[in-house]
Amino acid sequence: MAKVPAAYQATKGSILDVDKAFYDRLTAANTERTLLETVTVPMRDGQAWVVPAGHVFRIKVTEGPQVGDFNMWNLHNPRERMWASRTRQLQRAHVSTYDRLWSTLPYLRPMATIIDDSLADYGVDEDGGRVHDLLGTRCDPYVNRLLTGEDFDFHCHSNLVRAVQPYGLTELDVHDVLNVFQCTGLNDDDQYFMKACPAQKGDYLEFFAEIDLLCAMSCCPGGDLSIDLWGPEARDPLETCNPLDVEIYAVEPALLADWSSPQPAPYKGNHGMHLQRVDWPALKKACC
Repeated sequence: MAKVPAAYQATKGSILDVDKAFYDRLTAANTERTLLETVTVPMRDGQAWVVPAGHVFRIKVTEGPQVGDFNMWNLHNPRERMWASRTRQLQRAHVSTYDRLWSTLPYLRPMATIIDDSLADYGVDEDGGRVHDLLGTRCDPYVNRLLTGEDFDFHCHSNLVRAVQPYGLTELDVHDVLNVFQCTGLNDDDQYFMKACPAQKGDYLEFFAEIDLLCAMSCCPGGDLSIDLWGPEARDPLETCNPLDVEIYAVEPALLADWSSPQPAPYKGNHGMHLQRVDWPALKKACC
């Protein structure tokens, strides 16, 4: 089968043309970092954390295989948040090193760049599965009610809702996710499938914060997804659930000397709309 080129392609010098050497210097300089904080996301729960621009954060498997459902917002403006579908188009459906997570319109800029991935060599398995999924989204209590007729309050959507509530965000701010460590693909019927998480203790996915970020993650109640959540073989996968850690690092300032935080998309048009200036004196005279 001939390889069809991507629809969205980088031109030299564009924001899609990633400076790999810069990000390589960040990962090669692991000893030139300062660990600022370690956040533990408990099993079947959610947690939020803040990462300043120019810092690094690492999502890490600490006990056993576990999928994490990840959300991200501009710390100062939660209307700007991660846009999973555009990231799929600009990057790929399963992300890894040098891929960027993009924000929603009208901002459309990289929020974070993946700089290291211990599962980068997983590639494509015999079923077409790949890791770090943007194809699917979070499990939620609404679809669970539709499928099972039962209520369950600890799906990823609910975990994320609880995690961001202390920051003044609500359920309406929770959005489509990056499924960290999750192995997924499309079957021969073009249907979404999930496989058991291949991550093991010590595996990680590492990001560079391009802007000030509020992040949140849920430890999926499906654990490593080796047990069906729905269908005839479904049972409670509690035994497969584990926590995840997030490590937040400051890097040496010298490494950031030539870096600047990306600005929102420069489009300044009015979407073809031309607003008519109101002649207030004439309007007042006509009315009065």
